Amino acid sequence: MTFCGDSPSPEQTRSLGAAIGKSAEAGDVIGLEGPLGVGKTCLVQGIARGLGVDPRTPVTSPSFTLVGEYAGRIPLRHADFYRVESYRRLEDAGFDDLLDGRGVLVVEWPERFPRALPSGLLLIELEFVGESSRRIRLSAPGGRAMQLLEHATKQWP
Repeated sequence: MTFCGDSPSPEQTRSLGAAIGKSAEAGDVIGLEGPLGVGKTCLVQGIARGLGVDPRTPVTSPSFTLVGEYAGRIPLRHADFYRVESYRRLEDAGFDDLLDGRGVLVVEWPERFPRALPSGLLLIELEFVGESSRRIRLSAPGGRAMQLLEHATKQWP
């Protein structure tokens, strides 16, 4: 199943993220693809809001730390594969521990190490369509990812 929509602003992108976060359950895995600066971290900020992460907590890209963790109704684990040089580095960092089903895992640049992630993840692709506008495509192979896509897109304008 696929859904495609346009976001005219960063706040609208955060709004989609919040809808995803409100619908998320422990064990959900979400991959975010798109070029630098397209709004992947902006979407994660919305997911954090939907998961109930304290709004005073800054949600930033974990490019240099690999993973950021945030407390909410379900823990949010935000990973970024952009600067990871090898699958071995992911293993050494204990990335597999993040797939324990106790939190929501969001990974930026999942295409760099696809075998590190479950095949049933919700994939979200963002692309530029204007200075502040983005096209956002959500794809789910079925199962839980499809439920997450359906619930989230019903709540998004």
